[in-house]
Amino acid sequence: MFRILTAPLRRFRYRDDGSVSIEAALYLPLLLGVFAAMYTLFDLFRQDTVNTKAAYTISDLISRETTALNDDYINSMYELGKLLVRKDTGMSLRISVVHWDEADDRYYVDWSVERGALLDVLTDGTVETVEDKLPTMPDQERVIVVETWNDVAPIFNIGLATQNIYNLVFTRPRFASQVAYEGKLISDGGAHDDGVGDESI
Repeated sequence: MFRILTAPLRRFRYRDDGSVSIEAALYLPLLLGVFAAMYTLFDLFRQDTVNTKAAYTISDLISRETTALNDDYINSMYELGKLLVRKDTGMSLRISVVHWDEADDRYYVDWSVERGALLDVLTDGTVETVEDKLPTMPDQERVIVVETWNDVAPIFNIGLATQNIYNLVFTRPRFASQVAYEGKLISDGGAHDDGVGDESI
């Protein structure tokens, strides 16, 4: 009985005749699907890398400033960021300057601005949402924190929804102890006192 069942399979195994067109019709959809999935995933990873590089570019430019920034400067950084990422994606940007207060054992926000679809800037009350991504710093040390959000739709429909790519990078000011923003109160060092003794820029 077993021999009766296996004999046809054995004959089929050693047959070498067939039709290329039929085999192509069977395998081509599978190959195209694999190629589409590979290209879509590659593009998402590439877009994540591009967003990171855009955030680093903006952060590096701001770190070199020695005069107070204004809305026009932030707008230009936002437009630059949109030029660096894929054109058909929606980008949001948040730029903040935070410092570490050793006496209070926490981070404080000097100033924060946002552009795009974000609802809130970073504040002393919400800085804890990103503190696990911030570096260990000495007392009153400041860093520029640049966050980007980018809604990227997969190029091919392979079952993935629109991906929201988030990046956070930080850079220490290069040529000054702090990067100021016009009209914002910046602490001049020492323990944080919620604006008492601060000077307006």
